[in-house]
Amino acid sequence: MTNPLTFSNPIAEQAADPWAYRHTDGFYYFMCTRGDRLELLRSPRLTTIADGDSRTVWRPEPGGRHSHHLWAPEIHFLDGCWYIYYTANDGGGDETRQVCVLENVGPDPMEGEWRWRGALPTPSPGLDGSVLELGGKLFFLYAGYGRFPDYGSAVYIMRMDNPYTLHNDEQILLTAPTLDWEKQGGMAINEGPVILRRNGRIFLVYSASTTWSEDYCLGMLTMDEHDDPMSPESWSKSPQPVFRKNAAEQVYAVGHNSFTVSPDGQEDWIVFHALSAPGEDTARRATRIQKFGWHADGTPDFGSPIGNDRPLDVPSGE
Repeated sequence: MTNPLTFSNPIAEQAADPWAYRHTDGFYYFMCTRGDRLELLRSPRLTTIADGDSRTVWRPEPGGRHSHHLWAPEIHFLDGCWYIYYTANDGGGDETRQVCVLENVGPDPMEGEWRWRGALPTPSPGLDGSVLELGGKLFFLYAGYGRFPDYGSAVYIMRMDNPYTLHNDEQILLTAPTLDWEKQGGMAINEGPVILRRNGRIFLVYSASTTWSEDYCLGMLTMDEHDDPMSPESWSKSPQPVFRKNAAEQVYAVGHNSFTVSPDGQEDWIVFHALSAPGEDTARRATRIQKFGWHADGTPDFGSPIGNDRPLDVPSGE
């Protein structure tokens, strides 16, 4: 008999680029890359989120400029409305890739109209858009394609006037893949920026190396919450990965994550995708979740990824 107070990873098969957000209504909202559409799932439980209520919120008209390769969707609640940021292109190469924005002004993202707000005109083609709220202002984060052949992509920050409008065309480079562990798999990559806030600091966690490499991993930048996020000097870069493969547990290519909390708000959880073997087809990237803690210095302690079918305690309050 299965213990209802435990679960095992993965919680969602073939679910790359996972994004989990717990809203004030008590529900978890989950998205992952589906390629041809944007699907939103909702569940009161994090461990069974892949089996929650489902709605296809966007399916672009075929043949359009932003109708191919819909990747890495994120749902945010900003200024009292719902927004989804996702990557798309016209079916061509990386140079046509942009981050697009949808808006839903209703109280329930599973209902109402999702309105196209356009593609953000970033100076570089790119992917993996996310948003930082700080001091009543919004900042856009994304992975912009770089100076080939030096690197494939790097993480930039830009000011926003509102959730679907960039303030201007000024972008600041926050991290480029300059370290050996950021260059595995045949290309130097920094991508997938996400924000974690705690202990008076802002942690920008990003994915490094190629997603098809077994050494795909997470790096981290740290900033004091009172500093200027548009200043590169505000951020310090960790010299080593903060979350990486665990060969002993057969978990590889860990990355492209998000963060959430337990139903009672007492625990922090990381949501990420991984493979179960080196060189495994990336179509088999599966979503996993783990509780994480904090070091004595106030920085996150993500530990190591835990293998398949190991019983783990469910999030507190679930």
